[in-house]
Amino acid sequence: LGFCLLLLAWIFLAPFLADFLIVEKPLERADAIWVLGGSAAYLERTKQAAAAYKEGIAPKIFVVDDGVSSGWNQAEQKNTPFYELSKRRLIEQGVPAENIEILPPLVSGTKEEAELFSEIASQQNLRSVLLVTSPHHSRRTLWTFQKSVIKNNLSVEIGLQTSPVGEQTPSAYVWWLSRKGWSAVGAEYLKFAGYWLFY
Repeated sequence: LGFCLLLLAWIFLAPFLADFLIVEKPLERADAIWVLGGSAAYLERTKQAAAAYKEGIAPKIFVVDDGVSSGWNQAEQKNTPFYELSKRRLIEQGVPAENIEILPPLVSGTKEEAELFSEIASQQNLRSVLLVTSPHHSRRTLWTFQKSVIKNNLSVEIGLQTSPVGEQTPSAYVWWLSRKGWSAVGAEYLKFAGYWLFY
């Protein structure tokens, strides 16, 4: 009986844990769209970024190099970097190649990406940027980027859009039933705690 009650409580609580991680901050206009690095999540992120671009929210899209490559591509005889795949997907979805900027240097996490963001915003005099990431990565992303902007004394309005839940991101109701779900939701709480304590 005790186990059944715990299971019912968890089934009730789990969706709230997932939904808490999801935030959005819309912008009607921005100087640029910034696609967060995320390896295989590039499919859902580039789809959302291309949609925002075609809505006229911003005239250009930034893509970062997260240093990760896909599996072996027999036709190209190489492991294609995900930033290359991201650019291809954006072009396929109607974004002109000249409006996509691949950013050096290589970044390996949200904290490094936020610092790169502040550097680029300062160099290019950006006043507003729309971030695009996966749903359960959104709360930590917004918190980290806003903290970086404050730390670097910048005046940049930050917006954020997420890709829809269910594309590459598991539903709030069933995330705990898969390893991918625990990586997207469970591990995200651990990462957020680490960022809050040490960043």
